[in-house]
Amino acid sequence: MPKNDLNKMSKPELQKLKKDVDKALSTMESRHKGDARKAAEDAAKKYGFSLGDLVGKSRGKKPSAPAKFRNPADASQTWSGRGRQPAWFKDGIAKGKKASDFAI
Repeated sequence: MPKNDLNKMSKPELQKLKKDVDKALSTMESRHKGDARKAAEDAAKKYGFSLGDLVGKSRGKKPSAPAKFRNPADASQTWSGRGRQPAWFKDGIAKGKKASDFAI
């Protein structure tokens, strides 16, 4: 593999080289992850399990938080208290209600 003299390369050449290296690294990482997953699945299978049995089937997803607040006008609308406040909650607070008025 030829060695590049980075000091003699133009800016566009360096940018293309960087893009090519980033792409090669990403491809390599994806391939290694696939290899690692296959090895883990094979190891689990050897003992009579699936990988999902051992690490859970959620694949990194957090379980949803339980609802802490309910819209008094529509009981099907709930909010966990995380993330953006729903419009019905914001409107109620703006009208002078307390968060505890919406608590489940």
